[in-house]
Amino acid sequence: MFCAYTLHYAIFNHFSPKFGYACPLPFGPELSATAPERSRVFAFRAAEENASLKGDFPMKTHPGPRRPLMPPFRLGAIAASAFAAFVFLSTPRLCVAEIPAATRDPGFRLVDLDVGEGAEIELPDGSTVEVAVVSLHESRDTVRASIREARVEVTVDGETVELFSSHYHLPRAVGSVRIDCPVTKGHLDGVNGNPWGIEKAVRLRLWPADSPLTEPGTFAYPLGQAWFASATSMANEPIDAGARSGYVYHYDLDFGGAEKLTEVFAATDGLVVSSANQSLPGYEDSPVRQRYDVVYLLDDRGFYYRYSHFHRIHPEVRMGQRVRMGQQLGILGKEGASGGWSHLHFGLWMRMPSGLWGSLDAYPLVWEAYLRDREPSVLAVARPGHLLRAGETAVLDGSKSWSSAGGSLRHRWTFGDGSSAEGEKVERLYAKPGRYSEILQVEDEQGNVAYDFVRVLVVDPVDLDAFPPNVHAAFSPTEGLRAGEPVTVLVRSFRTAEGRERIDFGDGSEPVHVRSASDTGNLDPDGYASVEHRYEKPGDYLVRIDRENERGWPAFTHLHIRVLP
Repeated sequence: MFCAYTLHYAIFNHFSPKFGYACPLPFGPELSATAPERSRVFAFRAAEENASLKGDFPMKTHPGPRRPLMPPFRLGAIAASAFAAFVFLSTPRLCVAEIPAATRDPGFRLVDLDVGEGAEIELPDGSTVEVAVVSLHESRDTVRASIREARVEVTVDGETVELFSSHYHLPRAVGSVRIDCPVTKGHLDGVNGNPWGIEKAVRLRLWPADSPLTEPGTFAYPLGQAWFASATSMANEPIDAGARSGYVYHYDLDFGGAEKLTEVFAATDGLVVSSANQSLPGYEDSPVRQRYDVVYLLDDRGFYYRYSHFHRIHPEVRMGQRVRMGQQLGILGKEGASGGWSHLHFGLWMRMPSGLWGSLDAYPLVWEAYLRDREPSVLAVARPGHLLRAGETAVLDGSKSWSSAGGSLRHRWTFGDGSSAEGEKVERLYAKPGRYSEILQVEDEQGNVAYDFVRVLVVDPVDLDAFPPNVHAAFSPTEGLRAGEPVTVLVRSFRTAEGRERIDFGDGSEPVHVRSASDTGNLDPDGYASVEHRYEKPGDYLVRIDRENERGWPAFTHLHIRVLP
């Protein structure tokens, strides 16, 4: 049976100036449009997605597409529309009479509360719990006044606990539940609109204490790379875009990775409701915002999964098709509103307690999925980053690190000047503007070691908009690399055209100098400089990439490459 509005959809897709082209751009082995053309296709969504602010890397927007007006009754237009209608009418799988109803419980409950307000919540296992918000304190930086820490005091069945909202924090066990705080309302100051769908002061999320965050076998890690293999911007992490533009909170998850090399996978079984600038009809009242580099899946929990910035979408990922968990969706890239750095923008959206669509903090769910999929012994977490004026002190925090064996962890910090310190939390004074990458090494009681890096952006206290340069680095493969095998390191700098990048591979070999394309536009297909290297011996290697600007302000970042025997 055909949908009543299929013909209307086909004609609308042909004529509407919403689309940059009469037909959607094809995605196959390679994109057919040039980078400037693709950027114009995406431009009409820029304001909606905070595109000029998104990411820690500079973003250039382009004017919207210009198309000659086509007389509506012109013969060629009628013929084209008729052909499009025939294609759609011949493809019943594109017809969606109504959005499929959720058939699986998400496994948690959400509640939005104001300070001083409480509620009784029925959990998925049928038990009930009483929660109340006692207080909320949001700490802000001195540069942009963006929230760097939101502490919420709550009671759970009368037991008081302090939660830290998002920013790489995981749920806490309290009595009969696990509970976290995905977002606080103060974050609305740093976004356009209301991407979380929050209308009260605090959002809480609760699971039964003995249940997983997601049902095993229904949710998986969406990338073919190691945890924290590159830079990240996770749920609600503030991203500074300069004094004139301010800042933005990144309300989904960004996983940096290697452009054209890192595979992206379906995190769940789901229906493809949008892919490569096409969407199923009937999803107007949903979070779907189609774009040439974007895929949306709908799972049986009613979650919408957004995947953005594909270099290439797999040709089998077509709207109306179903995909299986673990199926490849495409190859990671920097298309669309990426800010010019290669990463996967991954978000889960659902109806919130307010009745609005909103972004769900998926970080704990992806964390748990990675533990299930990879079974690591220890993970280091030094994130989120810091924003300071020169002369201020940062507290570097490794307390979110984890060991499968439990017990205590040893924390060792190594700074850019070669000095070091021990302790779960350490203070560090930054006297000079720059972008710093400090090394955290954690070791568990069995001798297992992991590394992470924290970014510290230090700005000139006199000119807060005079930014140090920035460097993004990634590598591939990030897992299973063996001695003697090649590894590809990719680097790209931003906010300076001065000098070159210096790559020290950490194995005693001679550093390599490269020059990335820093001023050729975000979507330059050759924006990254690429170097291949081979490690002769197994071990853990810390790669350092340096760059300076004309003022001598440093920018450096790190990669951790593990080489197996």
